[in-house]
Amino acid sequence: MRNTPAQASPKPQADRRQLQQIISGLSEGVMLIDPDGSIVWANKTALTIHEAATPARLGRTAREYVAAYTLKYRNRHALAPAQYPIMRLLGGECFSDVVVEVSKPGDDSLRRVHQVRGLALTTPKGEPESLVLVIQDVTERYDAEERFERTFNTNPAPAVICRLADLRYIKVNAGFLEMTGYARAQIIGHFTYELDVLNGAADRDLAVGHLKEGRPIPQMEAMLRLPQGRTRRVIVAGQPIEVGDAPCMLFTFMDMEPRWQAEEALRQSEERFSKAFRLAPVPMALCALDDLAPMDANEAFTQATGHEVRKNGAAAGHEAPWCGEDNRRRLLAALREGGVRDAEIMLRTRDGHEFDCLLSAETMEIQGACCVLVAMQDITERKQSEEELMAAIDAVMQDASWFSGTVIEKLAQLRRPSGSKAGAGELSDLTEREREVLGLMCQGENNEHIAHVLQLSPNTVRNHIATLYSKIGVHRRSDAIVWARQRGVTGYAESARGRRRTSRR
Repeated sequence: MRNTPAQASPKPQADRRQLQQIISGLSEGVMLIDPDGSIVWANKTALTIHEAATPARLGRTAREYVAAYTLKYRNRHALAPAQYPIMRLLGGECFSDVVVEVSKPGDDSLRRVHQVRGLALTTPKGEPESLVLVIQDVTERYDAEERFERTFNTNPAPAVICRLADLRYIKVNAGFLEMTGYARAQIIGHFTYELDVLNGAADRDLAVGHLKEGRPIPQMEAMLRLPQGRTRRVIVAGQPIEVGDAPCMLFTFMDMEPRWQAEEALRQSEERFSKAFRLAPVPMALCALDDLAPMDANEAFTQATGHEVRKNGAAAGHEAPWCGEDNRRRLLAALREGGVRDAEIMLRTRDGHEFDCLLSAETMEIQGACCVLVAMQDITERKQSEEELMAAIDAVMQDASWFSGTVIEKLAQLRRPSGSKAGAGELSDLTEREREVLGLMCQGENNEHIAHVLQLSPNTVRNHIATLYSKIGVHRRSDAIVWARQRGVTGYAESARGRRRTSRR
């Protein structure tokens, strides 16, 4: 008798049990489906990656599986029922490496990524016997790739990734697009020789060799070609990585253009300063901040002081032009308080000659080193002329009885700037006799005439004048006259009236 299909079924069942024994311990999940759509068996891994305690939780049929689980592509688009791998397999389609995201409707606890293969087991006659879904849980790998993708795209450091198999760029981040001005479409899919990230590199041959061999590329300077024929200085480095299963090279960049522009601007600024420093007619020197030792000087400084500055920064003769340690300390103290402006100071030339000058100094930084810029003006002749003029005025005012009060006051004003009050004392600090002496001085009388009028000896008059100077804080006759006139004293009569008023009180 010929066997019926029902009678022929035991052998396939025996073969299926053997198949189940073989695949039950595999690390991949395996589901067996009958051609009629029944899910007949699943191994432990398949249950685990679906978070199903028993095969029944997967569903007894393909339609129940479709109802129990929601599948999405990696672009988050949900699969229609006919697109589910199990339904495609029932439709007679075999496939490999279909990646889907699996979840349960209304249950946020399950979210896994499965990579699915579908194949059919046939009888010797070529008839379908069992359908098999082989499922690999790739959740961790894809989570890691998502984290890398987010990090890569949000990292401000410019970066591109090229696939080593064909040297085409497959990824580029926003930092690279912003730095170069390229659009994404101008990068993705293009060959490395179209956009050569190693252009102008000093060790280009070494870098190209490492790229072909998939070895790390050390940091090196390069010149990126940008749109519209521009270029940009960068430091580039390469690190081998895998994207998916494809060996790739991650190129990262450091933009050197802002730094180069800053260095170029600094170089030009220092060059302009150097030219102005050298050509300035005013004596100028750059000195060390700690001890004011000259490190550099212009020609005017050398001519004025005789000191030449050697290349190592030491002044010829191993001396600075400052006269004494007190001067140097005073300058350093003033610099710490903010700078020096038109300070009168005595300097010494290399041959020992001393001269007066006005000195200004300011701290500054040159090539990363703090120093002091000193500028000076020789005022020896001017000061001598002033002293000679003052001496002449003092000589005239020793016997100014033949000058009017106006002329005396004009001469006295030359001894002190207009509007300033000489001394710090007041009339009330003076004795009656001192006011009398001061009044006669304001009339232009000399010491002998003052002694005659007041019936005093010349020595007594000189003593009164010395005491008077001390009380009102002056050192010259002209300054005393200015002090008195600013307080309303113009002569002996006014002083006498003041004495009489004091007596009546």
